[in-house]
Amino acid sequence: MRHDHGVTDGRAATDVSGTGETDLSDALPGDNHVHSQWSWDTDVGDMERTCARAVELGLPSIAVTEHADFSTWTLGPDDQVPDNFLPLVVGTTLTPPPLDLDGYLECLDRCRRLFPTLRILSGVEMSEPHWYADQFDDLIARGGLQRRLASVHTAHNADGTLTEVSARYAVLEPYDVVRAYLGEVVALVEGYADFQVLAHIDYPLRSWPGSAPFDPGQLEDDYRHALRTLARADKALELNTRLPLHPQILRWWRQEGGQSLSFASDAHQPDALAHGFREARRAALAAGFRPGSDPVELWVRD
Repeated sequence: MRHDHGVTDGRAATDVSGTGETDLSDALPGDNHVHSQWSWDTDVGDMERTCARAVELGLPSIAVTEHADFSTWTLGPDDQVPDNFLPLVVGTTLTPPPLDLDGYLECLDRCRRLFPTLRILSGVEMSEPHWYADQFDDLIARGGLQRRLASVHTAHNADGTLTEVSARYAVLEPYDVVRAYLGEVVALVEGYADFQVLAHIDYPLRSWPGSAPFDPGQLEDDYRHALRTLARADKALELNTRLPLHPQILRWWRQEGGQSLSFASDAHQPDALAHGFREARRAALAAGFRPGSDPVELWVRD
């Protein structure tokens, strides 16, 4: 089993700090995908410390986009469940808890008062919103959430149960797992409209098992179809720095009509905020994207 949690982010932040990555410029974009203690999959998140870190780094803004998941996952016999997930497991299923929207919004308001120079956007990362449209419509209406990310973390098993995407590598060829994931991305974009940014189009690659590096060229048609569908829906592509997004995917995004990019560390703990943003900024510029007139805006194509 593989999902976002603080231990992975901690390793990334330690590696980055050793190369001087924390010396960030004001010209860098805001971090539009950040998690805190209100996300169920981290026990090391801290919104106040994350905001303090953003001020220290000179970021113009952050969007605190907590997880909202309605899928119940079936666990496989080889799944490694982090200790902080164990209370969510009953038998062979893991059920994420609901987002404590009231607690999250109160904490957000307090951080806005504590850090008046930092623009702090409310937000949510919606897992498979095309499957749970009514629940997400209600959540957005109640929370007035500003930065709305849509993501796919879940895949269907042959028996109709659900599992985390990486578990499918145990039963399918690696490229077939990514192909199926991209097909679900298309279904999401076509099936749910109330989001702004598609999160981590390379999510399955976090657990890539192939003996050779992943080659996006083997799935060019699938990537182009997903990117074209996203562009036609007038949504943004996320440049998620948990992994460096392959530059070919960025080129395809522009070629298929993509208009905007959103930068995202996907940090689940304060020290991982904005990691990899220097490299991501260079990649975005090379692909033909530039900052908007307001530092909080998404980047746009030249």
